[in-house]
Amino acid sequence: MSDGSVLACRDVSKRYGRTQALDAVSLQVQAGEMVALLGPNGAGKTTLFQLLTGLFVADSGTVEVLGADMRRDPVRALSRLGVVFQQPALDLNLTVRASLRFHADLHGLPAAVSRPRIEALLERFGLAGSAGQLARELSGGNRRKVELLRALLHEPKVLLMDEATVGLDPASRAQLLQEVLRSREERGLGVLWATHLVDEAEHAQRVVVLHKGKVLFDGTPASLCEAQGEQGLQGAFLRITGGAKNAVV
Repeated sequence: MSDGSVLACRDVSKRYGRTQALDAVSLQVQAGEMVALLGPNGAGKTTLFQLLTGLFVADSGTVEVLGADMRRDPVRALSRLGVVFQQPALDLNLTVRASLRFHADLHGLPAAVSRPRIEALLERFGLAGSAGQLARELSGGNRRKVELLRALLHEPKVLLMDEATVGLDPASRAQLLQEVLRSREERGLGVLWATHLVDEAEHAQRVVVLHKGKVLFDGTPASLCEAQGEQGLQGAFLRITGGAKNAVV
């Protein structure tokens, strides 16, 4: 891609009936960069992630993953993405290892590649002892770790985290965040993390504020605070969105 980004949305719009969910949204994620997507309820974050993952098609504008257009070449675009959705997406009746092997098969990874990779990731995530357990037997935090491990298994260039820590205890949230940051640093992974939580957004190199379907700000957390005359990210976010409730905590 000419701008060097691994993920790029350009003038993306989406309407549902009379509701303009997204209005000419543009954002980019560079290799090795974590971008936090902040927005109150109804801002359009869910719609944007649906377009980024090919679940729906934009009315106008483009979504590209390493130059692959999501509309014209969705298979190539999606093969370069890893996704952890807000809603749990594990088959609770599969063991951890079986779930990971199934995902590897979907991505066409040969067993000679996928099996040692799975074992190494299980060890790294502290799940080696749980590999034979059914997903339903795991704690909420460990289920999320399996979903993150699965999203990284095919070694994507871009990771999408759609409010993936909702409902987790603080220790599990922190561990999930640290694993993502570690992957970003070690593998040059580009990360787009939709969140309501300041302590997660503060780890991002850039913050994109989405409100009522429009991008209000795109820059560093420090520059957002400076522009809004606030010392903290929470105050800056509330100020730029007009004090939107249920925004960030």
